[in-house]
Parts: sequence; C-alpha cells; structure tokens
Amino acid sequence: MPEVRLGTPRGTWILLTTVLGSSMAMLDSTVVNVALPRIGRDLNASLGALQWTVNAYMVTLAGLILLGGSLGDRYGRRRIFVLGVVWFATASLLCGIAPDSALLIAARALQGVGGALLTPGSLALIQASFHPDDRSRAVGLWSGFGGIGAAVGPFLGGWLVSGPGWRWVFLLNVPLALLCVPVAMRHVPESADEGAHGRFDVLGAVLGALSLALLTYALIEARGGTARVVVSAVLGLAAAAAFVYVERHRPDPMLPPDVFASRQFTAVNLVTLCVYAAFGGFFFLTALQLQVAVGWSPLAAGTALLPTTVLMLLFSSSSGALSDRTGPRLPLTVGPLLCAAGMLLMLRVGPGASYPADVLPALLVMGAGMVTLVAPLTATVLASVDTARAGVASGINNAAARAAGLVAVAALPLLAGMGADAYRSASAFDASFDRAMPICAGVLVLGAVLAFFLVTGRPTPGCRHPERHTHCSLTAPPLEGERGGP
Repeated sequence: MPEVRLGTPRGTWILLTTVLGSSMAMLDSTVVNVALPRIGRDLNASLGALQWTVNAYMVTLAGLILLGGSLGDRYGRRRIFVLGVVWFATASLLCGIAPDSALLIAARALQGVGGALLTPGSLALIQASFHPDDRSRAVGLWSGFGGIGAAVGPFLGGWLVSGPGWRWVFLLNVPLALLCVPVAMRHVPESADEGAHGRFDVLGAVLGALSLALLTYALIEARGGTARVVVSAVLGLAAAAAFVYVERHRPDPMLPPDVFASRQFTAVNLVTLCVYAAFGGFFFLTALQLQVAVGWSPLAAGTALLPTTVLMLLFSSSSGALSDRTGPRLPLTVGPLLCAAGMLLMLRVGPGASYPADVLPALLVMGAGMVTLVAPLTATVLASVDTARAGVASGINNAAARAAGLVAVAALPLLAGMGADAYRSASAFDASFDRAMPICAGVLVLGAVLAFFLVTGRPTPGCRHPERHTHCSLTAPPLEGERGGP
C-alpha cells in the first residue's frame, strides 16, 4: 500500500512534479491556437498548414493515449511519465526552432507522442503514490492547480506571441521539463501494476492513429479535389475498418469492444463526439477571428478567452454535485444547448466588435454551458461501466473527444468555404466564420437531442464517482485513472 502522506515534504514534491508535467500538456492545448496567425505570417503558411499545426499533435495524442496509460502500468508509471516529459520537451524544442511549416508539423506530431505518455501518467502517479486517506485531496489539489494553469494559458500564450514571439509558446516547455525531471527522479516513488499482462496493442494504436491521419489529410486537402484526396479517404476508411477488426479479435485490445455493450456508455460517447467536435472547431476559429477579423493583438485575443476556463474552474465541482441529484440527462441536454446559444452569439463578433457588448456575453453563455455538461459527462462515463473498467472507459471517452476535435478542425474550414489564404483577409475570414458558427451550434443541438433521447435520467446506484472535481480542459474531458496503487 502506498504510504506517502499529503502534508509531508515528499508528498509536496510529488504534487509539484505532477502539476508541472500535466501543465506542459495543458498549456500547449490552450496557447497554440492564439499563436496561429503569427505562425502563418512568419512561416508563410497556408490555412491547411495551420490546421495541421493543431491536428498533427492531436492525431498522435488521440491515437496513442490509451497505449500510453498501459505502458505506465507495465513498465513503471514514473519511468513512462519522465520519458513523456523528456519526449514532449524535446519535440517542443524542435517546434520552437522549426524553420518552416513542414518541420513544425512533424515536430508537433512528435510532441503528441510525448503527450500520450505524459497525460495519463500524472494522475496515475498521484493515485499510486499517496496513502488512500489522502488520495482524494491530492487529486483535488492537482486538478485545481492544473485548472489555474489552464486559466493562465490563453493570457500567457498571448503575452508570449505579442512579446518574445510565438516560438516561446513551445520553448517554454523546456525549462519546465528541466525542473520536472530531476524532481520526479529524486522524490517520486516508482510503481507498476503487478497484474498487468499480455501483449500491448501496438497494431491497434498504429491503425487508429493512421486512420485519423489519413482522414484528416483528406478533409484538409479536399479543396484541391485531387486523386490523392480520394486515395487518402479510402485508405483512411480502410484503416478504420482494420482497427475495428483488430480490436474485436485481439485477446487484450486497447479499446475493448464489449465496453460498448453498455447503452449508456455508447450514448455518452456519441454526445461527447458532438460536443467536442463543436468545441474543437470553435476554439480553433475564434482565436483566428479575434485577431484576423476583429484586429486584436494575440495578447488581447488570448485574454478574451479567459471567461470560459475561469467559469469551469470556479463552478465545475458544483455542477457535478448538482448532476448527482438530478441525473445526467438534464445537464447533458441543457449544457450543449447553452453552448450552441453562445456560438450563435459569436455571430455578433466581427470588425469593430466590442468586448463587453459582443464577445463577453457569448463567452459567458458558452462557459455556462461547459460548466453544465463537462462534469456530468465524466461522471456518467464512469457510472456506465463496471467499477473495474472505469479507467479504460475514461480513456476511451478522452480519446474520442480529441479525435472529434481534430476532425472538426480539419472539416469545419472546408464546410465553411474557407480558402487556403482566408486567414490573410479580414473580410473573407469573417464571412467564413459566420458560416462556421451555425454549423458548430447545429452539432451541439444534435448532441443535446442524443442526450435527451438516449441517456437515462437517473444515476446508477453504487457507481464509481469521479475523483477529479475541477474540470478546466477545453479540448477533452478529464481522464480518470484506476484507483489504488501497486
């Protein structure tokens, strides 16, 4: 049984290490969008290259995050966590010195691999290291500090882009890693799951990432209508079919198909796909809209997005408690509808927009919707499967959200009629943005309809409840690991 207590020096070091590590990935997910216009101008990149700057990271992260958690259980959670931190920082350095968009995109894909090793590891270290009596408080402190980091992210990203330059958005991870790694090696105990056995589902992970990459390529490059687009789409669908086949026939699949035998689990993941597809498209385009069409600086654009994260930081725990009393159907229906209303209010945001009159009301409504739905969504995922499989279910839900976001970033500019150079013209981008927001709102309404008709109205008695009560990520629902230690 792990015996590290929260109030001890070692407990403080463990908490610091995991906060530093998880902050690297969380900051990256919130600040890169703010830097995109400057990256595009400095590297003379097309809109497609900017889409790949976001999606190259998401492809490898979404495709490998389930495998990353399994590697930690087998080979040691501290070892894989440290490997993830070093990998992430090295890839960040490559991003920061990339001379052109092609090398930046390749480095972002490598960064996603590091994120897949790092992201599950920080929570797993806390759960495996702290005494059971302190574990819940430690998870709460970790998620709370992570929420503060997420809230600071857009402001920090805007300040870096406006001041030292966009390359420091990536280079900032290097000193964080240099602080995190020695602390982890000195103060964090190693742990592993002695019951972990079987072969790793490397083939499933590769097929999943390959299908996402090929389909993303087809969507981003579809404006050209070339034969390569058709071939990529066909190969992507074939890889997806092969992924399903492999997962159904492996003895130890990365994504166990029988978990979808739960109607509630399947329904919540369908809602997740809709919700996070809309969020992914919204935050990608809004960071560009505020700079390209409205004409704000990166610092102003990054700061403008703070209300959504701050609302989640302050009220997500209360939302989770409320959903325990009402059941998941109501918040999972009302939340997406509020977010859809917020996105429609963004139609007021264009050249000459006022922050208090136009931007802030939309983001407050959007934040209220996110507060309403994110915590209940996570709780419902955990409650819809056996307690022993809660960690796997959370990982699947997290990966599904990230996959939905990357597909939205690839598809939404195409659906909105954005040209390759749309972000260079304020009027062209504003017109495309006005076409994109109703599409995002429509996807959210679809999610609300699915929740109303498919999600059962009452919570399951005796189910697993989330250990994380603060939810601040804008790109995916929070991961929940397996309880207990070695």
